[in-house]
Amino acid sequence: MNKTIFEITKMDCPSEENLIRMKLDGISSIANLDFDIPNRKLTVFHSGEIDQIEKSVIELNLGGKKISTEQTDRTEFKENENQKKLLWSVLAINFAFFIIEMTTGIISKSMGLVADSLDMLADSFVYGISLFAVGGTVIKKKRIAKLAGYFQIILAIIGFVEVLRRFFGNEKLPDFSTMIIVSIFALIANGICLYILQKSKSKEEAHMKASMIFTSNDVIINLGVIIAGILVHYLSSNKPDLIIGTIVFALVIQGAFRILKLSK
Repeated sequence: MNKTIFEITKMDCPSEENLIRMKLDGISSIANLDFDIPNRKLTVFHSGEIDQIEKSVIELNLGGKKISTEQTDRTEFKENENQKKLLWSVLAINFAFFIIEMTTGIISKSMGLVADSLDMLADSFVYGISLFAVGGTVIKKKRIAKLAGYFQIILAIIGFVEVLRRFFGNEKLPDFSTMIIVSIFALIANGICLYILQKSKSKEEAHMKASMIFTSNDVIINLGVIIAGILVHYLSSNKPDLIIGTIVFALVIQGAFRILKLSK
């Protein structure tokens, strides 16, 4: 048995972990994957050569780089029986906040909230693909990934068009208080998701560290919408909301292309 350690610089939260798991699914030489999200490290226990595994990790464009390969005597790995239950929990939280943020974003006329809702939906897709394709064929998983990726891109493009319309139009200011309050709750929800998933790894990681929260793209986006809401209020302009919306829509499309890579 060999043990290869990868550094993955863009592995900020559990949704990236799931993308990597799906990408490596089906490679028979892999015995176990051990993720260390706070330190952005992935340890792969495998037999034979590392070439195919390394190529798959690099193809995801998450900044994957092989650090070392060495032999190990470890051959038994404890499977986490609660993994499906945990995935269902974070899927439910993300999808619930997709609905909440989309609804409040439309009502409050905030593109930041609408964009963040799509980011929540993107995470839901990743967890959903992992769950619904469990036990299924690789072809089935790739088909689901393709549909999810294209659907995300279509929604994000619609969002970009709406941002442009509002930028050149004469729209009412978004409700800054709704932006701030809903984003605070979304921030808490993302923290809970990260805590639930990290708690499953080991006792040492049961208590969240600050780095495990504030290196997450999702949390940075939430903070961005909160700041945009404050600027909307003090500048009496909808431009901060449109700017954060544009940034998040771009991140959603980037995530969609990563999902599409799984369908190849």
